[in-house]
Amino acid sequence: MNRTIGWRLLLTFAVVAVSMFFALPLDKKINLGLDLQGGMHLVFEVDADKAVASSLDGEADGLRKFLESKGVVLTSVARENETVTISLANAAQSVEVEKAVSDTYGNFEIIGRSADKSRLTVAYTATWRKSVFNNAIEQALETLRNRVDQFGVAEPTIQREGDNRILIQLPGVQDRERAINLIGKTARLEFRMVNEQFSPIEAEQKGVPSDSDLLYERKVDPITKKPTDKIPFLIYKKVEMTGALLSNAQVRVSDLSMPYVSIDFNREGARVFGDLTTASVGKRMAIVLDGNVYSAPVIREAITGGTAMIEGSFSYEEAKDLAIVLRAGALPAPLIKLEERSVGPSLGADSIRQGVLSALVGGALVVVFMLVYYRIGGLIADVALVFNIIILMGAMAYFGSTLTLPGIAGIILTIGIAVDANVLVFERIREELNMGKTVRAAVEIGFSRAFLTILDTHVTTIVGAIVLFQFGTGPIKGFAITLSIGLIASMFTAVFVSRTLFMIYLGSRRLANLNI
Repeated sequence: MNRTIGWRLLLTFAVVAVSMFFALPLDKKINLGLDLQGGMHLVFEVDADKAVASSLDGEADGLRKFLESKGVVLTSVARENETVTISLANAAQSVEVEKAVSDTYGNFEIIGRSADKSRLTVAYTATWRKSVFNNAIEQALETLRNRVDQFGVAEPTIQREGDNRILIQLPGVQDRERAINLIGKTARLEFRMVNEQFSPIEAEQKGVPSDSDLLYERKVDPITKKPTDKIPFLIYKKVEMTGALLSNAQVRVSDLSMPYVSIDFNREGARVFGDLTTASVGKRMAIVLDGNVYSAPVIREAITGGTAMIEGSFSYEEAKDLAIVLRAGALPAPLIKLEERSVGPSLGADSIRQGVLSALVGGALVVVFMLVYYRIGGLIADVALVFNIIILMGAMAYFGSTLTLPGIAGIILTIGIAVDANVLVFERIREELNMGKTVRAAVEIGFSRAFLTILDTHVTTIVGAIVLFQFGTGPIKGFAITLSIGLIASMFTAVFVSRTLFMIYLGSRRLANLNI
């Protein structure tokens, strides 16, 4: 064996060995898609109109402070639906207000005036509203990606559909209730002071003060998950602080073996929380998540360390999910579930069996055909084909690609293209043999002349696969990935490995003819 054959063999076995190392065992290393292992298929609608309204709340507060800084005497600045009404104590200041709004708030336009001009109604311009609407969808997508990633789902599909819908596919997830709860929770965390001037019972009977809300802390049986109690709290509407200032959230276990969520604030949050607790010693502060009170402890002393805790009657898994949604951030608007489908593991097993059977039958037919038609050449092509599949599996495992049914179709197509590359080479060799060339020369010329054709077909197909990956979704991407990796492996096996095997077969022998 000469030196050239030696290093070619060494490289071939090294590539195959590394691929086997990454690929085996297949059931542990290859991620299966939703269509193969089952899971959840969900479609949500983002109520982005509420995000626009919520944005207007903040703008209305800023507008009020701005006008007051300009010396405008206001009766009120209130949002109603998607408009903000500015009520003036002195109608003569309406011109000044219009100019101030026009000069400083380019995202607003004045859409109405009362007869005496004491009330002005403003709204977002159409362009700005569309921007706020789209930003809410994009923010929801990013938040959901963060939540699902931290939930530990491999290769999920999370993408926008239409104006305000989001498609989510979670392969392998069977705990439906937990997944929906994690995804659908708005997770708006608020710190609000408890109104202790009135009792909640009195508020329930006589009416809630205009500056407060009546919220509840819900007690749940940790085993049956059924509500056991509902404790009312009278909470001031003013939000002292939100979860936007969090930097981290982790599950901890108390001395009584009860899980709780420990939250850390960023530098700004630590300062605000420190000032808030310093000014509120002896008062009760409620921790409110999505309108539910989780706890309302009495502030015993100023908390300046930048940490706090959320306690509740939840299990460790529920506390873990709460920490995930707090770390991922709040959704900008509520989600409305439009569609939910579950793919059972039995359907996934059937899909795997049928897909694998198709690949095996197709591969076996190709192997037999090559052996019968090309004989020694067919044997070499079959060995190269096996190496191709091993390299493909190893690359998919290394890159963490997900195998789907279309992905199996991509593998079968790869087998066909890989064999076709060998057929091109063999036909070239036959032509050269028929022209009277020696076996060694015919093999040399056959590989050289077929190379450019093989390169052209593989590169153009890979370009098509890249386009599919870029613009396709879910399973289409799976098809594009397996096809691309398979074609790159095919270039290596059909040209390099096959030629190496031919070199070994020919060796130093002087064959009069080649059985091909």
